[in-house]
Amino acid sequence: MRKLFIFSSILLILGIVVYVLLLRTPETTFPKPIGYFRIALPQPQYRSYDAPCAFSIPVSQFATVEQLDQGLSDSCRFNIFYPKLNARIHCTYLPVNNNINNLVAESYAFAAKHEMKASAIEKSLIEEEERKVFGIRYRIEGEAASPLQFFVTDSTSHYLRCALYFESAPNPDSIAPVFQYVERDMDELIKKVQWR
Repeated sequence: MRKLFIFSSILLILGIVVYVLLLRTPETTFPKPIGYFRIALPQPQYRSYDAPCAFSIPVSQFATVEQLDQGLSDSCRFNIFYPKLNARIHCTYLPVNNNINNLVAESYAFAAKHEMKASAIEKSLIEEEERKVFGIRYRIEGEAASPLQFFVTDSTSHYLRCALYFESAPNPDSIAPVFQYVERDMDELIKKVQWR
């Protein structure tokens, strides 16, 4: 009787193991999401750039300045180019000659052009009384061509508008680390712009 009990117990355990192995659900596998290359970004360091126009700004050591229209005395256009990041900050300086309302309206219009692709546009007021720097910063979320723009002015003599563009598809996930890096540089520019 004892041998029959041991034999039936072993047979029952073996049957359960075979049942579990045969009826077990196969493990579901999912494809890995598409990844992006890791971008090594240097620590931010800045040098002063004395523009041919009447202001100076900090520019990243990682970037170069491309002067666009040196012949015009009243305006100044240049790019701050990040060669390893495929990013450009397009900058335009204009003197204010009783046209501040038109200049501000143009800045609104430039930011509004991105509304069709943007999922949100976050506006931040720039107001630094001591340095006479006033303006608006636009952070444009989504697949817009320019994710960050701003203008600053002293409202009487100087006006500077800058817009960030990437020379690649505006996929927010893939450019996120580079965008954060350049955004910090643009914020530094806003904090330290000096009118002359």
